[in-house]
Amino acid sequence: MIPDGRALRERLTLLVDGMTNLRHDGQYDEPNLDGTPGDYISFNSWEWPQGVGLYGLVRLWQQSGDAALKPLIEKWYGDRIAAGLPTLNINTTAPMLALSLLWRETRDARWVPVMDQWADRILKEMPRTPERGLPHIVSDKINDQELWDDTLVMVGLFLASYGHASGRKELVDEACHQFLLHTRYLADPKSGLWFHGWTFDGRHNFARALWARGNCWITLGILDLIELADIPAPVRTFLIGVLETQIDALLRLQAPSGAWHTLLDDPTSYEEISATAGFGYGLMKAARLGVGPKECRDAGLRALQVVVDNIDDSGTVSNVSYGTRMGHDLQFYKDIPIQPTGYGQALAILCLTEGLQHVGRNEEAAA
Repeated sequence: MIPDGRALRERLTLLVDGMTNLRHDGQYDEPNLDGTPGDYISFNSWEWPQGVGLYGLVRLWQQSGDAALKPLIEKWYGDRIAAGLPTLNINTTAPMLALSLLWRETRDARWVPVMDQWADRILKEMPRTPERGLPHIVSDKINDQELWDDTLVMVGLFLASYGHASGRKELVDEACHQFLLHTRYLADPKSGLWFHGWTFDGRHNFARALWARGNCWITLGILDLIELADIPAPVRTFLIGVLETQIDALLRLQAPSGAWHTLLDDPTSYEEISATAGFGYGLMKAARLGVGPKECRDAGLRALQVVVDNIDDSGTVSNVSYGTRMGHDLQFYKDIPIQPTGYGQALAILCLTEGLQHVGRNEEAAA
């Protein structure tokens, strides 16, 4: 049974509380290359899980108009920037996406120098692979010559969003280039799904893992790219075709529960809720935008239900896999531990926020 609008709004309130109350408990010790401690869990940390989390909060604020969210988001950025920004890499770019959306709404001038300088450094300072790809270099590891599907959300969407809103076409062009290049090396023409990574060092796709959360970055990433920026028509048409091919495969692989397995084509791997939330968001949004087959909406609503079922009374999303490095065999993905995270909260927020638009239409029709 699909939850009604009131139930979704109540769960969204819990999700925000669950996200902002996340704290590192010492279970995972992952020091950064610069000697600082890595914190991929606590809300008050500048890293990629928190960046995705803030994206969910800004999207919720944009749709709901909740007056409490804007000062929460602005305080987060004000405090973190005052404390000093971390080293530039793919994952530390992730929080810039939500900041760009906040600025698009408020035009608060204090954020512009931060985003301009960070965008300039992406273009001028980040290392490059052959064909000018952005290697997935992160705070605790140099993944030299490697393309990961995560990069398109962590960096590509910021470049597109801020580039479009600020009139910096070169940033939108760079985002388009990264989406096209990553498609070339990560999209599997046989299955229609995406591999987790590619390396130019040996030219292979590592374990050839069709990893669920990596694929959900593509589902939501392509849709949000074309929403956030004015993408050239040939690029837009090409990427929508790639997305529709992926969606066809996803519809066939959805489990009876409504979730997806962490290895999409391996039903012995566990069902994973952050990816399920991302797919739910993407499929419902695709249906709303007229992308993909008519089955998108029903599949998205089934995913919405299983996501809601995995939110506990504290607002914490369960059955979320911890941050996933590149695996060199498939068993690696099946062994990733379960841990509540900011991106798990955020992807659930995105899913429920999009779900409100569909459930709301149903309630209006029934009235």
